[in-house]
Amino acid sequence: MTQKSGPPPIFYILIFLLLAGGGAWFFFFRKPATQTNVQNPPANTNPNPATNLNQGSLPTSGGSFPLVASVPGGTVVRIDGSTSMVAINQNLKNSFQAQYPGTTVATQANGSSKGIEALLGGTVDLAAVSRSLRPQEQSAGLIAYPVTTDAIALVVGVGNPFPGGLTPAQVRGIFQGQITNWSQVGGHNRQIRVINRPVISGTHQAFKELVLNGGNFGTTGNITTMDRDATTPLLRELRDDGIGYATYNQVKDQQTVRSVAVDEVTPVFPNYPYQRTLSYVYKNPPNQAVQAFLGFVSSSPGQQAVQAASN
Repeated sequence: MTQKSGPPPIFYILIFLLLAGGGAWFFFFRKPATQTNVQNPPANTNPNPATNLNQGSLPTSGGSFPLVASVPGGTVVRIDGSTSMVAINQNLKNSFQAQYPGTTVATQANGSSKGIEALLGGTVDLAAVSRSLRPQEQSAGLIAYPVTTDAIALVVGVGNPFPGGLTPAQVRGIFQGQITNWSQVGGHNRQIRVINRPVISGTHQAFKELVLNGGNFGTTGNITTMDRDATTPLLRELRDDGIGYATYNQVKDQQTVRSVAVDEVTPVFPNYPYQRTLSYVYKNPPNQAVQAFLGFVSSSPGQQAVQAASN
């Protein structure tokens, strides 16, 4: 009886090679199942929460605002506050009204603290401020939007015979009533008359922070505090024996006064020690007029207006 023969050995070899090749393809060339249908998260098309006026998600520490294409006619932006920002307010007012015909920017300059009071009372939309916000003001929902930096200049009359500069310690001594004669700082034997700004002045408050290291002004008889926060009357009071302080941009072109160097540095240099931030303060949440105005402030034409006020 004859035995039936099976497939030749080459058949099994071919089957083995086909199976081995298929396994290799499966493990090395297929896409892993974990990657199926995986997509990158969609790009955030609105990274700035202030750009969408209707979402209710608003900036909490200055924020940033977009330059809007148009502002409704009849929009009014009311500003009160720092006398140090008068020129900035005026330049931005003119530029904003030109950019958005039919709008009005109404400005006053009753001092930083008065501007903040008006803002909290709802009679203005923005407070122009030349000092830091106090904790209670921040707790009330006020937010500062930085606009530019500014130097506080020490000024004397051009006829003052004092020839030199002062050190920070000498400046503190003069304004705190410990140095009362020009001879104590290298000048003539003559009393120093200190002309101080009123408490409502943001420059007054900034001077206390920057110059007096948080201390108080002196109460000696040679220190006179002005009734209102205005630079021109203060400069007139200096004469040839007084010293006062003002935002540098308000005095740099004055012919009747000159700036006093501090540690041999004048306000024209970036390392001058008495510099502060000028800001617009708004109450959170900002209305659409505020958002439009601050968007313009941060834009190229707005910054040109700010720079022009500083030149």
